[in-house]
Amino acid sequence: MTININSNERIDDLQRNGYRIIQNPSLFCFGMDAVLLSAFAKVKKDEKVLDFCTGNGVIPILLEARTKGSHYTGLEIQDTSADLAMRSVMLNNLGDKIDIVKGNVVEASDIFKGASFNVITCNPPYMNDNHGLKNPDLPKAIARHEVLCTLEDIIREASKILNENGRFYMVHRPHRLVEIITLMHEYKLEPKRMRMVYPFADKEPNMVLIEGIKGAGSMLKVEKPLIVYKEVGVYTQEVYELYESE
Repeated sequence: MTININSNERIDDLQRNGYRIIQNPSLFCFGMDAVLLSAFAKVKKDEKVLDFCTGNGVIPILLEARTKGSHYTGLEIQDTSADLAMRSVMLNNLGDKIDIVKGNVVEASDIFKGASFNVITCNPPYMNDNHGLKNPDLPKAIARHEVLCTLEDIIREASKILNENGRFYMVHRPHRLVEIITLMHEYKLEPKRMRMVYPFADKEPNMVLIEGIKGAGSMLKVEKPLIVYKEVGVYTQEVYELYESE
């Protein structure tokens, strides 16, 4: 099968199972947060996984490489990003394992049946109207700001679609942690695991990884901090191992 690659696109090696991904630098390329989320999320054998705000499909592809789930679905609102994701799925011959669905997270429970997934992941827009200036480039603004969906939309819809005891995994910014935990508790996605991510050991955390379980009781485990760099340009051993091929 011939996969069309446009002149403004590139193919990057994902360092997993020989998989590659098509990216367009003028849109929004995936970053460390997507890699960390795919490593933090736990998917058991034969489970069904849905990724909200999937972008170019990097998280479903990485999860398919790392885990033994039965099927993976990515939900993406932007036509250009959904097209990138679909072509990356075809590039890796994963059409039987991964679906890319065009749609808005706000309508996810209408697009999919209730209680239809074991796991939902999300690397959402981090900023609302109170945080920073919106990028004038709409695709980048949608990826970074809550233009088309809010944090509450994401958590509400995840709760509707997950089956009982289903797991929700998200990467976000620590400054919104109180809001995140409050909304997860409100929508019965009880926070169970959390890990702070620090760029350097002597800096403040700039990411938080969190797991919620639908219908679970209250008890949150805070895991040891994850340090990304041991010095400028040099990953710590733990992060380096995330990028190593298996």
